[in-house]
Amino acid sequence: MSTGRPWRVVRSVGLGWLIGALVLLPALATAQQPRRGGTLVYIVTAEPPSFDGHRETTFAMLHPVKPHYNYLVKFDTQNYPKVVGDLAESWTVSRDGRTYTFKIRQGVRWHDGSLLTARDIKATYDKIIFPKEGVISARQAMYHMVQRVEAPDAQTVVFRLKFASPGFVEKLASPFNFVYKAEILERDPRWYERNIMGTGPFRFVEYVRGSHWVGRRHDEYFKPGLPYLDGFRALFIGSRSAMIAALKSGQALIEFRGVSPAERDDLVRTLGDRIAVQEQPWNCNLIVVFTPRRALTLAVDRWGGSQALSQIALVRPVGAVMRPGSEYAMSQAELMRLAGYGRNITAARQQARQLLREAGVPEGFSFTLKNRNIQMPYEPVGVYLVDQWRQIGLNVRHEQQETARYLADQRAGNYEATVDFACDFIDDPDVQLVKFLSADVSPLNYGGYIDRQLDAWYFRQSRTTDKAERTRIIRQFERRLLDEQAYVMYVLWWWRIIPYWRTLQGYKTTTNHYVEPDLEVYWLSP
Repeated sequence: MSTGRPWRVVRSVGLGWLIGALVLLPALATAQQPRRGGTLVYIVTAEPPSFDGHRETTFAMLHPVKPHYNYLVKFDTQNYPKVVGDLAESWTVSRDGRTYTFKIRQGVRWHDGSLLTARDIKATYDKIIFPKEGVISARQAMYHMVQRVEAPDAQTVVFRLKFASPGFVEKLASPFNFVYKAEILERDPRWYERNIMGTGPFRFVEYVRGSHWVGRRHDEYFKPGLPYLDGFRALFIGSRSAMIAALKSGQALIEFRGVSPAERDDLVRTLGDRIAVQEQPWNCNLIVVFTPRRALTLAVDRWGGSQALSQIALVRPVGAVMRPGSEYAMSQAELMRLAGYGRNITAARQQARQLLREAGVPEGFSFTLKNRNIQMPYEPVGVYLVDQWRQIGLNVRHEQQETARYLADQRAGNYEATVDFACDFIDDPDVQLVKFLSADVSPLNYGGYIDRQLDAWYFRQSRTTDKAERTRIIRQFERRLLDEQAYVMYVLWWWRIIPYWRTLQGYKTTTNHYVEPDLEVYWLSP
């Protein structure tokens, strides 16, 4: 692949079979000085089910809404996973690791002109960690170590923990933790589901469903010289062909999730040196929730699927709950001991058929697999699963749904089998495992199961500072989840391929599509 410009090639170490995964970055010599002005136009391939970052789990909310908000702390996208202060000017940690004290910046103004104080930070995290009845907080269980949040004065916020927690600041930096105004939350804790009021680099202008979302520069933004852009316009384009056409024409400069290898090659052929490409392993996977469980996971050839689907979709690595190549990932030898991960797919499918017979499931049994109507990678993965299950005598109908309905059906348990996603912002076991706690503990669990053993292992590993012991507990959790009980099945991990026009400057990809976009640091070259 050639774009007529120099590239820096970095080899990253992943699974043994993943040979020399390439990360392509524009050469540093092409860097330019930031320039003020212009409107960034980018694509979002689905529409937000609500605007509340504390409630939602999807990029469809995050990508258009994020530029209107700030965080207590956030990930530095130029040096990910480094955490830097955003509304926090500084912080300290007590010697026992149980008290975190943050000093809040002065002079930060909400878009309505009023001043932000520590009271707003406290109200935000109280909503996330201790939500009121009727308020959904998707990541509440992730903060189980927090005893209380205090605001002793207007510029100080204190988190008191029940026990020291590795990576606590990284958890606070979740890109979904928009800071909300205390006065509004006290009046109506669900107000932010349909309204926007932030301190972020861009003010809200309009949202036209099925068309676009617009923001303009917040002229009283507290960071000197930022943002560089005058504004942004997010175009809602669900069709892959229409998305690629918009990128080719320059109607939009980027889409922050990613494209398939074929789409990448098409864009490079068309645009040549006007386009740059960055690639990364992706902290994201499609999972399936279903019954009968073990038979369906045994039927899927993950290794063969990786070879075939990686040519046409943005999926590639085979792995368990922790991202392949990350600190706590399973080795290939460990993976192959799990149901559905062996190399002998014929034997696995014979076992699957036997399990179906024992369960009284007749040949040709029919059920519906509900899936999201985002083509990449949901559609090709869904089609692949239907074919894999056909080979053990099952007849599966593939139903794709618009994002809001898809999420509503999952939350309500309204499905026979559903393609869910397990995507997150950092390779931290507390973050990666929380989705699979009992349904009465984690709102992210759409399987409806209650398993106190999984809960116990989760809370135990969260307290464990010895890496070897923590890894042992995580392995127990993964084996029970994916093999012994088979509550869910992982399919394939994703692979990020981000092509973008070179006129977009300051962009750097990460292992996830949640800490991006970081619009306050992007600018447009002539």
